[in-house]
Amino acid sequence: MTAVKIDHRLTVASQPRQEALATLAAAGFATIINNRPDGEEPGQPGSAAEKAALERAGLDYRFIPVTAATITEADIRAFQEAVSGAKGPVYAHCRSGTRSVTLYVLGEVLAGRMNPGEIDAFGRAHGFDLSGAVQWLARNAARAPQVKGFYEPRSGSIQYVVADPKTRRCAIIDPVLDFDEKSGATATHQADEILAYVAREGLTVEWILDTHPHADHFSAAHYFKQKTGAPTAIGARVTDVQKLWQGFYNWPELATDGSQWDRLFAEGDSFKVGELSGRVMFSPGHTLASVTYVIGDAAFVHDTIFTPDSGTARADFPGGSAKALWASIQAILALPDDTRLFTGHDYEPGGRAAKWESTVGEQKRANPHLAGMTEERFVALREARDRTLPMPKLILHALQVNIRGGRLPEPEANGKRYLKFPLDALVGAAW
Repeated sequence: MTAVKIDHRLTVASQPRQEALATLAAAGFATIINNRPDGEEPGQPGSAAEKAALERAGLDYRFIPVTAATITEADIRAFQEAVSGAKGPVYAHCRSGTRSVTLYVLGEVLAGRMNPGEIDAFGRAHGFDLSGAVQWLARNAARAPQVKGFYEPRSGSIQYVVADPKTRRCAIIDPVLDFDEKSGATATHQADEILAYVAREGLTVEWILDTHPHADHFSAAHYFKQKTGAPTAIGARVTDVQKLWQGFYNWPELATDGSQWDRLFAEGDSFKVGELSGRVMFSPGHTLASVTYVIGDAAFVHDTIFTPDSGTARADFPGGSAKALWASIQAILALPDDTRLFTGHDYEPGGRAAKWESTVGEQKRANPHLAGMTEERFVALREARDRTLPMPKLILHALQVNIRGGRLPEPEANGKRYLKFPLDALVGAAW
């Protein structure tokens, strides 16, 4: 293995032999970062085996797999956090070390500690061709909108601030209101972090958008409405979801006309984020009301398609349909191949760091639920898998909040708010 010391904190290297992993502790390293996806070449040690060997040696392990063509800002930030949070020197590796040092220099540029014009010389000084990093920065600078993802680890949800770089106007998509089901506590930590980012970046909030009524977290749309005054919106078919769940909750006084939002979007509706054009695609399947927001070269697909290593979303909620989900996904995959796709959840498969961005082209090539798939096989796969999945732990808590645009129940006579959910309503759900 070839190792290059970048600074006192970081060494980057080619793939170490399995028997050499245990020696890294004796060499003084505290954390090993693996930037290589499993299965790149025959005989490559897998992440699980590497993690086990390193843990036996008392070393921390981080798995942030990337390819040169698919590095995203989430990968860069995860690499930065793994290095800065390590308890000692870090040893990062991929096949040759190039991807690891690429993540490092991109992080330095994004943090303002390195000028893009310094990258080539830095790479040559350390024996690496970093032209890919220069190209990544050029592509990133040319993109519109600018997209900032905020990962919420309790539910694996991603919230987005989507900004027009020219006008500094933005939309907030699928924000999360903190909720602890054990104590019944609510909080606005996630939302306030987003508000702080908006203020720091000098952005003006123009829209608060939900892709659908969420089943695994409370929506913070109403909180953002109170804080910013920006209009809220969701897909027009939310009224069907309201009527469906009105029956589940025995809630005759619930307004089922979608009046809890300022605008209900139908298929093909358009809107603006600054000078950027946005349009709405009706994307049912996961729920009756799911929509995709296409803004500039980015599409916010939430619970339709996950990252390529995670497949697709479930379709067994009340009103869901695997067949409808397949049709919705095909419409998304008909977008240009370089369209950026931003998903709504990531569950860190294989222990890798969270990520949420891909492209239409990547999904066609690498998503096992989609590549070479037929509708018949997809529906069979999706329905078989969904039968094994327990319901989200917050579904009965969250829906009564989210079908009201993120509004918590009104206080009762004692000043306290109460959630209500039915027993034995979701018949046949896996335990």
